[in-house]
Amino acid sequence: MFERFTQDARDTVVGAVAEARKAGSTNVTEEHLLLALLDRGALDPLGVDRAAVAADLAAARRRGGMSRADEEALAGLGIDLSAILSRVEEVHGEGVLAAATPRRRTLGSSLRSALGRTEPVGRHVPFTQGAKKVLEQSLRIALGRHERHIATLHLLLALLSRPGTAAEVLADHGVTYAVAEAGPAAA
Repeated sequence: MFERFTQDARDTVVGAVAEARKAGSTNVTEEHLLLALLDRGALDPLGVDRAAVAADLAAARRRGGMSRADEEALAGLGIDLSAILSRVEEVHGEGVLAAATPRRRTLGSSLRSALGRTEPVGRHVPFTQGAKKVLEQSLRIALGRHERHIATLHLLLALLSRPGTAAEVLADHGVTYAVAEAGPAAA
């Protein structure tokens, strides 16, 4: 399937892997795909503020990936998620819920650590099921539009077609499936 990707779309997927590595994540997520699209300027024609979207993604990670709907449901039960997050961060440090899961150490990683080396830059970072579904959906969208190649627009539309943090954050910034599909004139 990767052979169908345009160079910009390929660069976006590679950029998502780089974003995951930069964040210390063990997996590439939908959020990493969105950050890579932002970094490539794919949302600039829609008037999206890159820094604001990145900040909102960081805030969502701070909430542990909990959606606004979940947060509202808890509020309905009298539970203030912000207060709980503040208390957890007060005790355990800021961003503790967003921290990557510690990886199991192996003899090789212990040896690299003893030598003062970190994980190699080329280490494999797998895609989550959600990120894989975004890539698959981008192919379906391209085919549905009778287009032979998968471009960054198809990746963006695939992100917007799936429920989750990436789509929520984009919607908060006025980017919906219809807006993205219509292009800059609709933004």
